[in-house]
Amino acid sequence: MSLDLIIEPLGGSYDRKAFSCGVLALDHYLREQASQDVKRRVSNCFVAADRDVDLIAGYYTLAASSVPIASLPQDLTKRLPRYPVLPAILIGRLAVDTRYQGQRVGSILIVDALRRCAQAAPACFALIVDAKDDKAAAFYRKHGFTPFHDRPLSMFLSVATALKLFD
Repeated sequence: MSLDLIIEPLGGSYDRKAFSCGVLALDHYLREQASQDVKRRVSNCFVAADRDVDLIAGYYTLAASSVPIASLPQDLTKRLPRYPVLPAILIGRLAVDTRYQGQRVGSILIVDALRRCAQAAPACFALIVDAKDDKAAAFYRKHGFTPFHDRPLSMFLSVATALKLFD
């Protein structure tokens, strides 16, 4: 079955109460807090909506962040400017409704997040994520993310590398 998804900023037209990914904290965030974070300019929330049935298939959030250069692999830092921190964008949350799990919605969300990072008006070096558990970390590793050497569940993917992988 082919999905007809549209990915757009969170708006009021979708029934957020119908979303259920199997993780209560992620469900609660979309239902109760995401709009407030967007209004306060703490993060942006993007939803993948199934046009056929008007349901939220998944969502992710993006927020400004930074990466200490000392936490990156030395072979990568050789080619980078010697700034103490580099600009980054954090995927704060990413979730897929149980009805859409196993249909590559998470991968579609990652690619969309990377494209938004590549087009961001202030440039960013990397997309970063703090995986909630080993299963989530495996998902991000599958998409090219590398763990920071001092925090195995915190991972990064340079935007330049991502553009080569996903183009």
